[in-house]
Amino acid sequence: MLNKFCLPKLKRFPVKRFRIFVISLVLFLGLGLPAIAATPKHYNELEFPPLPEIAIPEYTRYQLDNGMVVYLVEDRDLPLISGTAIIRTGSRFEPGEKTGLASLTGSLMRDGGTKSHPTKEINSILEQKAASIEAGIGKTTGSASFSSLTEDIDPVFGLFAEVLQEPVFDPQRLALAKKQRQGGLARRNDDPQEIADREFNKLVYGKTSPYGRTLEVETLANINRQDIVDFYQQYVRPESVILGIVGDFDTKEMKAKVEELFADWQVATPTAIAPIPEAKQAITGGVYLINKPDLTQSSVLMGHLSDTLKNPDYPALSVMNGLLNGFGGRLFNEVRSRQGLAYSVYGVWNPNFDYPGKFSAGGQTQTEATVPFIKAILAEIDEIQAKPVAEQELNSAKESILNSFVFNFQNPSQTLSRLMRYEYFGYPEDFIFQYQKEVTKTTVKDIQRVAQKYLKPEETVILVVGNGSMIDPPLTSLSEEVEPIIIPEIINSIPK
Repeated sequence: MLNKFCLPKLKRFPVKRFRIFVISLVLFLGLGLPAIAATPKHYNELEFPPLPEIAIPEYTRYQLDNGMVVYLVEDRDLPLISGTAIIRTGSRFEPGEKTGLASLTGSLMRDGGTKSHPTKEINSILEQKAASIEAGIGKTTGSASFSSLTEDIDPVFGLFAEVLQEPVFDPQRLALAKKQRQGGLARRNDDPQEIADREFNKLVYGKTSPYGRTLEVETLANINRQDIVDFYQQYVRPESVILGIVGDFDTKEMKAKVEELFADWQVATPTAIAPIPEAKQAITGGVYLINKPDLTQSSVLMGHLSDTLKNPDYPALSVMNGLLNGFGGRLFNEVRSRQGLAYSVYGVWNPNFDYPGKFSAGGQTQTEATVPFIKAILAEIDEIQAKPVAEQELNSAKESILNSFVFNFQNPSQTLSRLMRYEYFGYPEDFIFQYQKEVTKTTVKDIQRVAQKYLKPEETVILVVGNGSMIDPPLTSLSEEVEPIIIPEIINSIPK
């Protein structure tokens, strides 16, 4: 055992000398080494490695004998499987006097029960398994989807197949769905921006157009259960479905499940191919006011018809969008930041897949700033048409698009969804890569050319939702005639 007698006697090191030693050591090391904290670089001087190559996941595409198209993508990262069926239908095919029919049909495919499982039983099964099944029909497509843990795929996928093939459209659930939509109609004038969007569509496409008409109390009352059954039987059929499944499965095994559940699906009635309704601009030019005396700010929407994604100038137009919009865009910098005329401002040439979209500009502003706000947006449109953009400004807009391109491929589900949409609307499967190449090639001359060709101030419809008596200068400083639009209030009751 050691004790103090076994240890050598140490001299005490003076504290003062120790401090001097430490300081000297620090100075020596500091002078002998280069500075660790260099002067920060300007952001223009920062260098980054090139983005990695985009890897497209492998997929399998095939077709059942009944015409149904199937895509399968394996993704073993998580024990999950999800799927979506795109259905060749849409509200644009419903009769105008029964507007709302397609939406009711889509929601009741899921919420109206199936031949083997009433709605409450479906809800209970899905809740117990933390799974989901949804269905709906929008303007240009219908869809049904499911999500499940891998271990629960058999019962969930079976229910999903029932929702697609065997909905019963329970009359009580139909009555409830109509009541819910009636409640939505009663509240639809609460949000000024929702009013502006709805009424602007009517001005551009026409209030009776499939792309402009809206659900009303009368059209809702015209819909009965047989209408829903007929619409379903006409449009939801195997040859009209593209089914995509992604997740933790073996392709061979999933093919067998799809075959078991969908191969025998047949529809007795012949296929009815409905032509896609045409879209034309209903009104050219003009200023319109929806007077809401209770508002302290104005919601402004202005624009005209645009085109489809198949337009060869779409890549250049999307770069033009980048020049106009977002933080650092011309509208934000000039109208919002420099002139202080807006809470929000935008201007977007927005195409659709198979019918013309809209060029829409606008935002929210103080009531008294309404007219200066509109004039400032029109001035920026005139500016981009009249003067070539700076090369640096163009490059910045292009880089923003190209650098964010990778986010189109964050997971296999995104790629699968895109492939299915391209097939549905008749686009090549490499459309997104063609778009990328054309964005890269966009020039200053291209921007001025497309701005002059596709931005049409003379055809622009201007809609304001706000307190008309407080707008100063008045809207008549924009046009001698300001057309009022009356939006009736709706009582929450369905006519018998």
